[in-house]
Amino acid sequence: MEQHAQEQPPAGPQEAAETRDVLVTDLESFVNVEFDEGNNMDVCKESRDPSSVTQALFQNEEEEEEEEEEEDEDASDGGDGGDSGTDHFGPGQSGTQLQRCERQGGGNLPDTFQTGQLLFYERFKAYQDYMLGDCKPSEVKAFTADYLEKVMEPCDWLALWSTHLFDVLVEVRDVDWGELKVRVALVLPLQCEARGCDLNEETMTCLLEATQHKVPLQELQAVYEPSGDFDQTALALEHLRFFYKHIWRQWDEEDEDDDFDYFVRCVEPRLRLYYDMLEDRVPAGLVAEYQSLVERCSQCFQQFSALRNGLSSDSDSELDNVSMVEGLKLYEQLEVLRRKLHIIENPLLRYVLAYKGNTRQQCVERRGPRDSGVKVVHVVAASCSAVQLQSLLSDRLLPLGSSEDTEIQFHRDPVSAVESCHEGDMVFILPGSYSVSSSIFLPDSVTIEGFGLPDEVVIEKKGKGDSFVESTGAQVRLSNIKFIQHDAIEGILCVRQGTITMENCVLQCETTGVIVRTSAHLTMNMCDLYGSKGAGVEIYPGSVCSLVGNGIHHCKDGILIKDFADELDVMPSITMENNVIHNNEGYGMILVKPNNGEQHRGEDNAAGLTQDKQETVPDAPPSSSASAEDPSSSSADVQPEAAESNDGGGAPASGRKWQFGRQLSRNKETSCSRAVQDLMDHQIFVSIKGNQFRRNGMGDFGTFFY
Repeated sequence: MEQHAQEQPPAGPQEAAETRDVLVTDLESFVNVEFDEGNNMDVCKESRDPSSVTQALFQNEEEEEEEEEEEDEDASDGGDGGDSGTDHFGPGQSGTQLQRCERQGGGNLPDTFQTGQLLFYERFKAYQDYMLGDCKPSEVKAFTADYLEKVMEPCDWLALWSTHLFDVLVEVRDVDWGELKVRVALVLPLQCEARGCDLNEETMTCLLEATQHKVPLQELQAVYEPSGDFDQTALALEHLRFFYKHIWRQWDEEDEDDDFDYFVRCVEPRLRLYYDMLEDRVPAGLVAEYQSLVERCSQCFQQFSALRNGLSSDSDSELDNVSMVEGLKLYEQLEVLRRKLHIIENPLLRYVLAYKGNTRQQCVERRGPRDSGVKVVHVVAASCSAVQLQSLLSDRLLPLGSSEDTEIQFHRDPVSAVESCHEGDMVFILPGSYSVSSSIFLPDSVTIEGFGLPDEVVIEKKGKGDSFVESTGAQVRLSNIKFIQHDAIEGILCVRQGTITMENCVLQCETTGVIVRTSAHLTMNMCDLYGSKGAGVEIYPGSVCSLVGNGIHHCKDGILIKDFADELDVMPSITMENNVIHNNEGYGMILVKPNNGEQHRGEDNAAGLTQDKQETVPDAPPSSSASAEDPSSSSADVQPEAAESNDGGGAPASGRKWQFGRQLSRNKETSCSRAVQDLMDHQIFVSIKGNQFRRNGMGDFGTFFY
């Protein structure tokens, strides 16, 4: 190295200084170098061979890597560098990563952090990975306190104490993690905004003294600080506030399933429901029903708790006995309300069991016949040729218009025509594509006919809404029309009351297909239905449904029949003839039943659609079910296939109380199976013949237990 240094030309003072800096930075631990400023020459007092320097360099790199690994481990262990459930707030980033929430009204209070716009996955991760984990309902408060203690600043930060009456600036002095409260002091001079009351420093001081200067944590909002030191505190307060406002219920701690995972059973479904409602994926009527149920359940629980707390454990007085009877009644009411809430919170059961209709449909009243007795023929056409008009006149209008009490009106879209209809009116829709943004309500007995083939008369719904076509009229007829559904929350057609007859229609669904409510009548002939993300046809108890010559395909399930546990519910009356149900993702036909334990009767009852009394199939093993050929069917013989046993001991440990039964047969050409024969014994089917079930993903017939 000395020889190498002597061969270099003399360096100026600036270059020598730069060289000195480099040498000292890279090799200060291993090579001692002394510089002679006067001669500008580098004289090495102590040196080592090149191999020693190389070894030292590699050793230095290894030490740096070890230090980096230790820092990563500290961060992953939840130390000061850990986050509170939001990925993009890392310890290496300087400054706040949250937006400022500016106060409206120009008051003197400071701004706070904008934390109310968190995404679903951010809240989901915070509750699952950081705040709640796998805790039980009785452990929620302890887990929450432990989470807050790890991520929040314990003292010396400013916050807004916000209630429905006032907002006031306070300083946090201490935190009681177990009680989820903080000890605060007023920031003087007083900075406060009151709503409907007069507040001053003396009033606020008296209020804090009455509460021993302690306020709930969820009533605080951290004051905005651009340094980023209080980001985790602001997020933790948001997670706490959101949880106790939208997720937690007063009765959760008394849940009988306290041994099960609270996050899976309650937090995740309620969080998903909140965002579904926020993003308009839940019908407005169902949102109102859910909020009403929560309020009623809360009131019932408060009454029950007050009554229970007033009872004496060792008293046998008549008053206590009466209170116990009242308490049992309140408890039964509470259980009914909680079950209804659970059904709405469960996305699998939300539309199957809970929803009864939207509020707007209930406001549409029947118009009845006109006072003058005149019947109107409504013609819908964006434009038409002379040939179309002449054909319409000769084929439809002249025979109807021969009477003096009939007049003709023209419209440019189907919705305006339907809204102008009274009892007995007719609507003719000329070929064309019609886009509508609102639902079509049919409260009166009307006839709507497409003047052409279904693919030529297209009504397409665009824009979000609860439903597409709602029918409550006594006698409604639809024919020769293609309906295309977009962004609807409910089904493409819902028959709530009365009778509707559909012939030669095409239904291109997006959510649920045709819904036949209790006491409603549907006759559907020669129609094509496809694309439903739910069932193609949903049949409720007490309804009458006739399906003849239809195609139902490429849906989640073909036909869904609902058998409720309510004693007042009666079985539907169904006629199915010459239908082709094929290429559905789930079952061709599925029965929804309450989980009363009767489906677990052993291997002899392992079929998908169970029956209390199962007939014995000759020459078949106990664990298999053989399909019987329907005498009226023209399809091939049904081949027996083993069905999987539905033993109650095989239920998953997650506590789900439903399960799918196995289909009876996967035969592609089957027309009727043993499961349908069982249902016929229950008088569900008035007539079933000539139907074909093909290439349905999970089988032709199944049961859904809830």
